[in-house]
Amino acid sequence: MLVVENNVGDMEALARGLRRHGHQVCCAETGNAALETYADADLVLLDLELPDLDGLEVCRAIRSTSDIPIIAVTARSSELDRVLGLEAGADDYVAKPYGFRELMARMAAVMRRARPARPAADAQVRTHGRLRIDAGAREVWVGARRVEVTRKEFDLLWLLAKQPEAVVPRRMIMHLIWGDSWSRRTVDTHVSSLRGKLGCSDWILTVRGVGFRLGPGDSASVLLRQAV
Repeated sequence: MLVVENNVGDMEALARGLRRHGHQVCCAETGNAALETYADADLVLLDLELPDLDGLEVCRAIRSTSDIPIIAVTARSSELDRVLGLEAGADDYVAKPYGFRELMARMAAVMRRARPARPAADAQVRTHGRLRIDAGAREVWVGARRVEVTRKEFDLLWLLAKQPEAVVPRRMIMHLIWGDSWSRRTVDTHVSSLRGKLGCSDWILTVRGVGFRLGPGDSASVLLRQAV
């Protein structure tokens, strides 16, 4: 599991307690570090008071791409804070100070409700019109044509395909795919390359000031030709 906590002392104490109960624990002190490491965890204990990103923003970013259980563990204890945390995607909300046994019980309850960590086989394949993305084989097809893409291009396309109706923020793309190793134009360059390889710029649409989402691609033109 992942413990996200900006207070090093609290983080280490919580991690020790969890390890004594048999849990494997990774720790992160910032929101950026949490976004880079949460994919390998089966549960996230998320402090909302982080030095770089607001914890609610981190919660929304994780929830937009994953159904991993999230428990907000924070000093924000008002009713409004709890409502905002749950609306941001947290499965439960624990206000500091809390009892360790209560936290363990809440973790167990959340995990019982969680989906199995291992995805079904068909969840590894996403289709969007004539576009087919196979995460198991790491292959991309447009109709009967296989498209050769780089590792980062595939990761970017798969991220968009996992939520085809949603706009994926540019910041989230950068953190989830490149971590800290990116320049200002990294995403634009990869999007441009993907559009060229897919054969139509409309496969990936730019939402100015926000990010990117999947578009109709060449599906509309294909339907038009078929109708004619």
